[in-house]
Amino acid sequence: MKKIAVFASGSGSDFQSVIDENEREPFCAISLLVASKEGIYALERAKAHNIEAIVRSKKDFPSNEEMFEDIIRELNARNIDFVVLAGYLNMIAENFVKAFPDRIINIHPSLIPSFCGKGYYGLNVHRAALEYGVKISGCTVHFVDEHYDSGAIILQRCVPVLEDDTPEMLQARVLEEEHRALPEAVRLLTTGKVRKEGRKVIIRR
Repeated sequence: MKKIAVFASGSGSDFQSVIDENEREPFCAISLLVASKEGIYALERAKAHNIEAIVRSKKDFPSNEEMFEDIIRELNARNIDFVVLAGYLNMIAENFVKAFPDRIINIHPSLIPSFCGKGYYGLNVHRAALEYGVKISGCTVHFVDEHYDSGAIILQRCVPVLEDDTPEMLQARVLEEEHRALPEAVRLLTTGKVRKEGRKVIIRR
């Protein structure tokens, strides 16, 4: 069974969705949580499910690259196969991407390439979607490369945008789809159902 490390920066609800689905029908070993700071609720979720957790904060390292060098050592020591970014807000350093090529995935709360890139996180994404006047939004699970939200797309899920939506209302609707899409993507990846050919991702069901 493939081992994954999940990275989180907040409450960890996407992390929880992977835990729950994996407990219902195991498809991977969730070996490690990497938290970006102390005190986030994702750490409590890890503790509740006996998942090892470490905290690696940018303020404790001279540079982002040095922090990720340390994380690489931690992941290699545990023989981690794949990395799952689940609400992780730090920019991934190039040395980390090179250490795990096509083995890092992320979930983003929009239909990439819309409303993505630097600064598009949290309510900013949904506020921008509403201001633009789109009729459909959603979420995207994609491979991670050296740039913000630009890797090859694995899965996307759509939700309607309603006339009376607030950013918070749209966020809640998209989050429901995130909690379906991320576990599915992790399952497909860890069970060998995903093949990447350049920007094209082929899924064998």
